[in-house]
Amino acid sequence: MFIDTHCHIFKEYYDDINTIIDNCQKNDISKIIVSGCDMKSNMEVLELVNKYDMVYGSIGFHPTELDNFSMEQLVWLEENINNKKIVAIGEIGLDYHYNNTDKEKQMVILKRQLDLAKKYNKPIIFHSRDAINDTYNILSEYKLKGSIHCYSGSLEMAKRFIQAGYMLGIGGVSTYKNAKNIKEVIKEIPLSYFLLETDSPYLAPEPKRGSVNEPSNIPLIASVIADLKGISIAEVARACTDNTEGLFDFSSK
Repeated sequence: MFIDTHCHIFKEYYDDINTIIDNCQKNDISKIIVSGCDMKSNMEVLELVNKYDMVYGSIGFHPTELDNFSMEQLVWLEENINNKKIVAIGEIGLDYHYNNTDKEKQMVILKRQLDLAKKYNKPIIFHSRDAINDTYNILSEYKLKGSIHCYSGSLEMAKRFIQAGYMLGIGGVSTYKNAKNIKEVIKEIPLSYFLLETDSPYLAPEPKRGSVNEPSNIPLIASVIADLKGISIAEVARACTDNTEGLFDFSSK
């Protein structure tokens, strides 16, 4: 059985969520973690975890979704963080990709969310784009645990994040021919540090690249890991499921 540790299964992307859940069950996906990014999606996460047994959630405020953010939303985050099916704070992080990025605002809001993760002993799901050094420095300072979502950095940085206590989220990018960094990471880093994720509806794996991604594509990602490591898909599934269940608390359903 597989677990998708990061996806965005929201109504704005899919016509029928029931079909997405059915497809998961047909492809041996036992659980999915749906991640919020802003107030609207965080509210939808709560709806989904209450409706579907196999759906768990993370709630948080994404670094590129802060235009309408207010500090009062952090009060809401704290009030809902101990929902029995919310297993992490996320998707949070740093994103310096755009020229008009307000780095200071991102850092202030990130630190407030990291403070909550520390206070409530919650793992985090961390988004980092064009901000790898600041990401490492702040995570080293806080000494939390969690997932570096959609990891695509160097082997050297992968080792540093692992030493800091983090798992690496491996997604559809690993199936792309030109994804040299992540393929090297998969080959060199032990399987015990990997989590499977789709980031649905984004980053569909080969051979479905360009289509709307969904959690049922997780076996395609596991297959690439298996090929690169010379092991069976079953071994990948077993190890990554163990890693996921060791990081996130699914027990208090």
